[in-house]
Amino acid sequence: MAGARSFDVVIVGGGSAGSVLANRLSVDPATSVLVLEAGRSDSRLDPFIHMPAALPYPIGNRLYDWKYESEPEPHMNGRRVYHARGKVLGGSSSINGMIFQRGNPLDFERWAADAGMKEWDFAHCLPYFKRMENCLAGADAWRGGSGPLVLERGPATNPLFGAFFEAAQQAGYPLTDDVNGYRQEGFAPFDRNLHRGRRLSASRAYLHPVASRPNLTVETLAHVTGLTLDGARVTGVDYTRGIGRRGARRSVRAGEVILCGGAINSPQLLLLSGIGPKADLEQLGIPVVADLPGVGANLQDHLEVYLQYASKQPVSIGPWLKHRHKPRIGAEWLFLRRGVGASNHFEGGGFIRSNDLVDYPNQMFHFLPIAIRYDGSRPAAAHGYQVHVGPMYSDVRGNLTLKSRDPFQHPALRFNYLSTDNDRREWIEMIRAARRIMNQPAFAAFNDGEISPGPRVETDQEILDWVAEDAETALHPSCTARMGIDELSVLDPASMRVRGVDGLRVVDASSMPYVTNGNIYAPTMMLAEKAADLIAGNTPLAPSDAPYYRYRDGSPLFPPGDPRNPAAPVANEETP
Repeated sequence: MAGARSFDVVIVGGGSAGSVLANRLSVDPATSVLVLEAGRSDSRLDPFIHMPAALPYPIGNRLYDWKYESEPEPHMNGRRVYHARGKVLGGSSSINGMIFQRGNPLDFERWAADAGMKEWDFAHCLPYFKRMENCLAGADAWRGGSGPLVLERGPATNPLFGAFFEAAQQAGYPLTDDVNGYRQEGFAPFDRNLHRGRRLSASRAYLHPVASRPNLTVETLAHVTGLTLDGARVTGVDYTRGIGRRGARRSVRAGEVILCGGAINSPQLLLLSGIGPKADLEQLGIPVVADLPGVGANLQDHLEVYLQYASKQPVSIGPWLKHRHKPRIGAEWLFLRRGVGASNHFEGGGFIRSNDLVDYPNQMFHFLPIAIRYDGSRPAAAHGYQVHVGPMYSDVRGNLTLKSRDPFQHPALRFNYLSTDNDRREWIEMIRAARRIMNQPAFAAFNDGEISPGPRVETDQEILDWVAEDAETALHPSCTARMGIDELSVLDPASMRVRGVDGLRVVDASSMPYVTNGNIYAPTMMLAEKAADLIAGNTPLAPSDAPYYRYRDGSPLFPPGDPRNPAAPVANEETP
């Protein structure tokens, strides 16, 4: 690497976690930071990124999407399940559904219950959630009000949302004030990472505002192909600058390398560099640097289906899909930042427990006032609506392995969806719970019949057969290089360092030990905020003493100090 440029920190991946770390670590002007992003820039003029309603367009498009797919899934009739991942500055936060869900506080208690993980409990994570948030609905003991990530609460004014919230109550489920606040369980409008009619990706919130720092360099179209090592110490990275294999080969020195490529790219790069299961590496002729059997293991995700209904009344946004309306939608969004194009339309939903064996919600509902596939294909009716459901912390585990030593070949992804008795049982419970809500009297004025799956699917086996045939990923791959101190862990929870390797850390969704019970963008951002302090050697934020709802412990439905719960003591508020 003679003559190569040198940086104190090289961040591989300019997505959600990478954007946070680039911002926080470059605060120190004495620390030089380089961000290498394999995708292209997220131009401010690109409507497919920044118009919220345009989110179906980047999915499946090679200019924005890595276009992964699973290996044939044995419990889904051998289907390959498509996995979109953002290949652009901002990563998947530039192409996702913009739904901001932290996960339940008990998700982080589950993290902390593992050996060595006690400082990843909710009390220690909440201050970092608050530090990153500017929650326009209001700051309090649970929500932040001055962070870089502006969060708008969905208006949910379409009458179909009103019917949905009423139907949930008729089915016996409560409303809640804020699914990211004191009590997640229940139904409410959702927070969204969009602001004033535009997507607010991680790069737009964290990276672009500090791009002028002289110690921060960002390179796009920079595909990292391997780590350079001196024994068991990482000294830099090799990458191509340009388009794919045709790009110019370059190298850069690094005092430290931080992988932020996500649950697929980060373990792939570890494996290519000789860090992973010894037997697998030797089979491909890759010299073993560190025998870490947990690299690529523990793969977790959320699988989901859409229950779709036709509407008797012309109240959905379905007709706006017609080509003749697109000029108006584009003009209203471009010049006024309003109209159909200014929302992601996932404006509300909720969380329930599908059985009393679970301690916190295992099912999330995303409600959408249109019947359509996630990628924008197959509109099911002129007017319709749908709800997205699926298990939120399934016991299914998959794995990621290399197919070859070629850094441009996608790895093999095996998720093993529907492979456990518990997962199959929860699927049946969830479809029945969802139908119970969607067929309440509140929907009588709108419900013109179930389109998908329809009356052909009724028995337990028919439900499972339909899920195997029709389910899609919710796009939440995670946990493939998890924190912990046992033999299958990859990262030290106190530093995010890769075990057995110097100068290398991983900070992204692969770092999680267990997937959270909602969309993973928010917990990934929190993880990066907390990791930034660990890496920089800053004093960690003080843990919070804010209480939260626990169904099993009989906690009050409303938080302390709420006038609806006058007997409870007032919670202590903290400043993030």
